[in-house]
Amino acid sequence: MKLSEIARQFGCELEGDGSIEVSGVATLELAGKSDISFLTNAKYFNEAKATNASAIIAGLDCPAIGIPLLRHKNPYLVFAKLVELFFPPKPEAAGIHPTAWIADSARLGNGVAIGAHSYIGEEAVVEDRVIIKSGCSLYAGSRIGEGSLIHAGCVVGENVIIGRRCILHSNSVIGSDGFGFAREENGSWYKILQTGTVIVEDDVEIGACTTIDRAALGETRIGRGTKLDNLVQIGHGSMIGANNLICAQVGLAGSTRTGKDVILAGQVGVVGHLTIGDGATVTAQSGIPGSVEPGKIMSGSPAIDNRDWLRSTAAFAKLPKIIKAVRDLERRISQLEAQ
Repeated sequence: MKLSEIARQFGCELEGDGSIEVSGVATLELAGKSDISFLTNAKYFNEAKATNASAIIAGLDCPAIGIPLLRHKNPYLVFAKLVELFFPPKPEAAGIHPTAWIADSARLGNGVAIGAHSYIGEEAVVEDRVIIKSGCSLYAGSRIGEGSLIHAGCVVGENVIIGRRCILHSNSVIGSDGFGFAREENGSWYKILQTGTVIVEDDVEIGACTTIDRAALGETRIGRGTKLDNLVQIGHGSMIGANNLICAQVGLAGSTRTGKDVILAGQVGVVGHLTIGDGATVTAQSGIPGSVEPGKIMSGSPAIDNRDWLRSTAAFAKLPKIIKAVRDLERRISQLEAQ
């Protein structure tokens, strides 16, 4: 495919020879003469200058590199779409593997694919063009929306609803019991029956080994377009807004609420019964003990405003010198007072 055709298809500004033929996409380090690569982070500029790629997708402000550039205001998005162009997914053939077990009362739509040893429970609904890989379990009354993809080993609990065009990666568990116990007089723990459900809205992606607990009463909900990374825990009764990005090893205690467009970086921990406002960002390994205002950037544990945290961490490295200076001042004051 000619470079000029790629530029036209993805709305890029072409800088250089548009007649170059491109047959693949690769990283800066691995790209060959017929590959196109991408530069979305300035710290890789030296690698870009040394690459063997025939062209690079870059931002509008990227300096000239000596090879053709496809400039775009959102180069990472262009890269994502270009990968699909050169690596189109293989279509899954519809059909039911003979080892799959499907309840008589379950309802299957058109073009459904169900893999080996998967289980579809009583009154479960699998809508059109759903793909269920091997070893999955859909409990009674669950529903999988049109065009969704359920990878191997996933479990969807009773009466859980998965929306349209969702992706569940391997070994995710949607609708496990919420962690709820009442203390007995003798000190033992009495299990609180978790009677609620989980509702996953359309276009949600859920990473491998992620768990989303059902509510004790009512529902746990994941908003439309939200993306959950691997190893995320969503506590019972939580309400996650639309288009959230929740990275690996984040843990949300029960009844957490997030607005739309919230970003929680890796290993963020959130105590329950609080709200994180629209557009807020929490940086990696932060602990959130209280509600966060819309648009705030929070860091640290306990988390504080990111600008304050940056100043605090800069000061932290100077603490040994500061302590030494304070001790010296105390000694000198003591000496002056003794005179």
